[in-house]
Amino acid sequence: MVLAKGGEQQFSILCNMGGLTRTAPSLKVSITYLHLRIKRKIMTTDKLNQTIKLKDGRTLGYAEYGAPEGKPVFYFHGSPSSRLEAKLFHETARRLGVRVIAVDRPGLGLSDFKRGRKFLDWPDDVIELADALRIDRFAAMGVSGGGPHAAACALKIPQRLTAAAIVSCFGPYDVPGITDGIARPNRLNWLLARRAPWLYRLFLGQMMVRPARRDPDGTISRFAASVPEPDKKVLAQPGVGQMFMDMIIEAVRSGTRGAAWDSKLLTRPWGFRPQDISMEVHLWHGEADTNAPPAMGQYVANAVPNCRAKFLPDEGHISLFINHIEEILSVLVA
Repeated sequence: MVLAKGGEQQFSILCNMGGLTRTAPSLKVSITYLHLRIKRKIMTTDKLNQTIKLKDGRTLGYAEYGAPEGKPVFYFHGSPSSRLEAKLFHETARRLGVRVIAVDRPGLGLSDFKRGRKFLDWPDDVIELADALRIDRFAAMGVSGGGPHAAACALKIPQRLTAAAIVSCFGPYDVPGITDGIARPNRLNWLLARRAPWLYRLFLGQMMVRPARRDPDGTISRFAASVPEPDKKVLAQPGVGQMFMDMIIEAVRSGTRGAAWDSKLLTRPWGFRPQDISMEVHLWHGEADTNAPPAMGQYVANAVPNCRAKFLPDEGHISLFINHIEEILSVLVA
């Protein structure tokens, strides 16, 4: 085979992309294999960085994990976080035959900011994405700050949901006593988000994102020192701490405005009554959670009329969905 002028250099570049050497025994076989390798890489990248244009002109970002032809579960990440969060259970979802669609909320990751956004606005974005993907019915799962968004979907679009799960959920801050048990550093964070959003944005940039970029190992260690023992053990697992750094950095790729508003929403009344949710909702909550303390989970469990709640005494805020994701996904697609 004779390469055209400039083709030898291009072939070398392609070999580097595909992880091949230029001295392969069969050039034809090598090129075919190389094409498949590069195509697979491109498809993987595209799956993690997908977008659609919504009717109002905003961009909505999402990623897909698990089994491409599996039963669909829309995943709503924590706060501040991003669609990359669901990468933590990609292999589990794939093994269970679950197609996970993880969506960036407005102003986070790849999604455009939406001024004045409320929890009840979220189901409209979810429906537009589901329609674009030609998914008629699907399960919804919200973790931490994603919990109220899953609850909003259970209230507003129950006809589109096959199941709903709320995990380590934040409860409405206007309920007396619901913040009892929040660790002091977390209490300060949420106070800033509620009363001084501009200062909270500065905190996000200077105290969270910048250290995560410059010194991820040190940032993980400092973060682990502030969480309960179950969360410490999970963060010590290979790759878990770095994944948390990556998803926080991705959350503010377009700035801190979206993350600050997302957190502020969690410190305000929900704008709807969980008592009005008609469909069955599954809830998991750790009793060692010092970020969204058990009082929040208890309130939601008691408020939702048809709630199947499970409280786990030896799980924290992070450890619960890491350690029990197989159970949660299995329930959602049963």
